Amino acid sequence: MFDNLTERLQNSFKVLQGKNKLSESNIKEAIREVRRALLEADVALEVIKVFLDQVQTKVLGLKVGQGLTPAQAFIKLVEIELTEIIGGEAESLDLKIQPPAVIMLAGLQGAGKTTSIAKLALYLKQRENKKVLVVSADVYRPAAIEQLEVLAKQVEVNFFPSTIDDKPSDIVASAKKYAQKQFFDVLLVDTAGRLHIDEQMMDEIKVLQKKVNPIETLFVVDSMTGQDAAHTAKAFADALPLTGVILTKIDGDARGGAALSVRHITGKPIKFLGVGEKIDTLEPFHPERVVSRLLGMGDVLSLVEEISRKVDHKKVQKYTRQMAKGQFDLSDMRDQLLQMEQMGGMEALMDKLPGMGQVPQNVKNQMIVGTETKKMIAIINSMTPKERNHIKLIKGSRKMRIANGSGTNIQVVNKLIKQFEKMQKKMSSGKIQKMMAKMAGTDGMPDFSKIKLSNMGVGNKFLF
Repeated sequence: MFDNLTERLQNSFKVLQGKNKLSESNIKEAIREVRRALLEADVALEVIKVFLDQVQTKVLGLKVGQGLTPAQAFIKLVEIELTEIIGGEAESLDLKIQPPAVIMLAGLQGAGKTTSIAKLALYLKQRENKKVLVVSADVYRPAAIEQLEVLAKQVEVNFFPSTIDDKPSDIVASAKKYAQKQFFDVLLVDTAGRLHIDEQMMDEIKVLQKKVNPIETLFVVDSMTGQDAAHTAKAFADALPLTGVILTKIDGDARGGAALSVRHITGKPIKFLGVGEKIDTLEPFHPERVVSRLLGMGDVLSLVEEISRKVDHKKVQKYTRQMAKGQFDLSDMRDQLLQMEQMGGMEALMDKLPGMGQVPQNVKNQMIVGTETKKMIAIINSMTPKERNHIKLIKGSRKMRIANGSGTNIQVVNKLIKQFEKMQKKMSSGKIQKMMAKMAGTDGMPDFSKIKLSNMGVGNKFLF
């Protein structure tokens, strides 16, 4: 996410590396480099101007705190101002209304609106414990209604049927009445998109709004269109009472221009980010966390929340008990690899770890290649249960069979076996077993409740 911008900002901060104090000349050079990084990221010019004016005004009187270098003090200021320009505090959905709370999604064709409806439905169901109904008022795009019906089944929420012969206003009115009678907490409305903003599109959405009076009207926009995304959102915000924005395809956006421009240009908060193709990849937008990742400081809180949500805690407790006794086989290793895959794989996890922003991309690639979880899972799956439990059995013809069964070769199988044996050796050490025994007395997970994002920042010297 925003890899290019992160790399360019890191390079711009190097101007101050090794400096003993902040002077007018080195500040000017650093700001010039930051400006270049933001321009290359396709951030809107007006946003760059406001942001750099704020930084320049405050940096001149900046006092370098104890334990910080001038470079770190400057980065901390950039962090604060970037957080402010993209929204300051996180803003959640407003669901404090007599049910059903109607949430309408609008946007251009191809932005990922219908998929975002399904992702939002799953988010509300799993994390907010809401009973959700979805409906499509898109009678223009071929198969739009069928697409939403399929997605609704996938996330296991209720779908209100409609046809291309129905009037959009009648569809949403009927859906709201049904939601009221069946005691749904939330009604999600998918509206028609167009290839470009036009009067007919705006008029139709205005009619729908009057019919169901949504508590939230969210604009869905493709982040990969850069600052154009912000200006498209502005056109919608001028015509409609938008309450927020969903930025999609963030995982493919190496620049970050949309994320840094939308809030300032529209005046509307970004409420969610679509961070992947899978149906569970919708994240609430936390400005502080996004900026932390952008500056290479990681996003530990989001990582912890994801682990808490997606990791099977009963299995973790079982693993820690086994490790405490020195009992850990390849089946257990495979289960852990599968859980890692469920969280997006090693690359997604690395993106949220502090300090990874400074690791060159070629080194990251090597780290990811060195831990190809899918290949490792395939190798373990090609073993018999007895082989997984007794690794010493795997020799000669067995290795060949496993390599053929997993589509790899003997060298890769040998590498996995060596990695596992090293892991077993570490697990058998007294210190590790004591630690595992202590964790086994809890839920098998360390206590993350006291982690603060400020503790993961420049003060801990993750930067320089």
